[in-house]
Amino acid sequence: MTSFEDRLEPLLGGKTAKALETALTLGTVGDLLRHYPRRYAERGELTNIAGLEIGEHATVLAKVLKVTKRPMRQRRGTLTEVIVTDGQRSLSCVFFKHVRDMDKLLPERQGLFAGKVTAFNKTLQLAHPDFQLLENDDDQQQVEEFAKALIPVYPAAKDMPSWVLARCVEQVLATWDGTEDPLPAELRKRFHLADLSDALREIHLPDGWPAVERARQRLKWDEALAVQLALAQRRRAAADKPARACPRRPGGILDAFDQRLPFELTKGQREVGEVVQTELSGRHPMNRLLQGEVGSGKTIVALRAMLQAVDAGRQAAMLAPTEVLAAQHARSLREMLGDLAMAGELGSADQATKVTLLTGSLSAPQRKQAMLDVASGATGIAVGTHALIQDKVSFAELGLVVVDEQHRFGVEQRDALRGRSGEDGSPHVLVMTATPIPRTVAMTVYGDLEVSALRELPQGRSPIKTSVVPVAEKPAWLDRAWQRVREEVAAGHQAYVVCPRIGEQASVGEDVDPDGPDGEPPAETGSDRRAPLAVSDVAPALAEGPLKGLRIGILHGRLPADEKDAVMRAFAAGEIDVLVATTVVEVGVNVPNATAMVIMDADRFGVSQLHQLRGRVGRGSAPGLCLLVTEAFGGTPTRDRLDAVASTLDGFELAQLDLELRREGDILGAAQSGKKSALKMLSLLRDTELIEEARVEAQRVVAEDPDLAAHPGLAGMVGDLVDEERAEYLEKA
Repeated sequence: MTSFEDRLEPLLGGKTAKALETALTLGTVGDLLRHYPRRYAERGELTNIAGLEIGEHATVLAKVLKVTKRPMRQRRGTLTEVIVTDGQRSLSCVFFKHVRDMDKLLPERQGLFAGKVTAFNKTLQLAHPDFQLLENDDDQQQVEEFAKALIPVYPAAKDMPSWVLARCVEQVLATWDGTEDPLPAELRKRFHLADLSDALREIHLPDGWPAVERARQRLKWDEALAVQLALAQRRRAAADKPARACPRRPGGILDAFDQRLPFELTKGQREVGEVVQTELSGRHPMNRLLQGEVGSGKTIVALRAMLQAVDAGRQAAMLAPTEVLAAQHARSLREMLGDLAMAGELGSADQATKVTLLTGSLSAPQRKQAMLDVASGATGIAVGTHALIQDKVSFAELGLVVVDEQHRFGVEQRDALRGRSGEDGSPHVLVMTATPIPRTVAMTVYGDLEVSALRELPQGRSPIKTSVVPVAEKPAWLDRAWQRVREEVAAGHQAYVVCPRIGEQASVGEDVDPDGPDGEPPAETGSDRRAPLAVSDVAPALAEGPLKGLRIGILHGRLPADEKDAVMRAFAAGEIDVLVATTVVEVGVNVPNATAMVIMDADRFGVSQLHQLRGRVGRGSAPGLCLLVTEAFGGTPTRDRLDAVASTLDGFELAQLDLELRREGDILGAAQSGKKSALKMLSLLRDTELIEEARVEAQRVVAEDPDLAAHPGLAGMVGDLVDEERAEYLEKA
């Protein structure tokens, strides 16, 4: 009897088993059977070639249009080009030598073609692809049956095309006798779920679409319930470490601040403030996400929460992703508080507290004093970057943690800050973001994160027009982009040019902008994709070329802190016309006179980053312009993503778009990309109702059986999906 734990070598042979392990890390029967088809093709249905992405390994179902052969110019031999079509778009398959069954590649023959997608002369092609022709039959009935059959299409890799995976799965299922079902029979009956063994067979070898849906529903339930059980157990454990209550104190610093406000809070700010006030007053740790566009007033909500914690005799910490933003937050808080932030200074108000900035670039004496103020309790509000969560930094009594732009800060880092509250308690946590990303939305449903939103549009903001500049298809558009920059400067305005990288260095680690964690490493050796554009290359090229004569400055995270400040002050003062920068300008930079932004290699950035970056322009009276420069071809998912960003300025709509395009990300690990998700079937977009049902079921089970001792099948299911590392990650998240 073949079990989930059995290795694949005895079943498939050493060569095939090694290929599966190398290409897709599939080593056991369970690994292979849990490698589900990502979709199914009907033999009568052709795959959409327009959706192919350059650089990916893809499998297409297409029909041969024509075959041509010609001698190769630079080497001996014959080049064979086979043009195939899906009925909408054609694709070139190029062969540099004769391969098996090539003589059968004739017009009207239909088959599966797999390989790496490249582009030659602006035409998509597969170079030397693997292929498998589908057999024809003169019997019309057999032809129709053949056309109706479902072909599983698996997530594949180089040297491991989809149909090889399909053959491996069939071979394993032929000797597999099934497995014990971990779900209680009563639960399966109540929710009309298939047996696990049947579901696994049907997901790989379905006899029709009803079988596929039946299998998917069962496998989604397994994933949803496993995650919800793990989260329910951790929520129960968290109750043993309550938060320090921070009730509002009449006549304190918060009341004094509210009385001085020169404007009236918006309806949204008042409503969110009341919710936060109530949660801070309790012993159950607040874990709330506050989302709202730039300028919607999140900082005021956060400051009022921090003042409530200070009134209760606690401390508050505000965490920012970069030193630029941390310093700006500290200045902004001091300006808003005035003499209420001058505790210990001459002329301070009676209820005053102290706002302390703690970053890695402080001088040794400054850092020592800041740490002493935080440790002694003299500081009521501490603002900083990751330096604030180092083990050497201790708080007298941390009551509230505010994390700004949470997508720029890792879960482990936020957890470390929580730990600064001491062993006997957990601080309240308020997370802020201007553009929710997939993980935020995912953890909202899967985890214990409550959500508040400030949906009022920012006041006094000018409109921003966003356009895609497709340089591979229309090279002249880039020249026009630089003309637009010159026009903005001529009109008395300024511009940003954003690049993914700082510059080429010997070490990849040195090359990544410390203030821009989303920069990509150089292209892999042998990769068809070039390295991302760098500030150190783009800036001099612009100064000597299309922007010659303009005052050009450079800003990135590797510059010394004082130099960064000097550059930003010069740009804010209008002494620099064009600032060439990395994502260090993504958040916290406010120059109202900057009206244009050109984002180079825009496809290298995520949706949320693009939205944040363009938020740097249009902050004054003049309208903003954002140009997304890309080499991505039209019709690809990458271009679709950029076109969608250009179509809307609504951050909430973009969050949903990001989720649709990238899926939820691996909520059980540190990866942001949905491609690495441990949840292979479950979709946050489509399965919200199922997840809610699983959440209720998990809460019921854990309430009755916290350790799942009476439910060994469920305990094993949780253990299989949520290993120790991922369990710790869930607890931190």
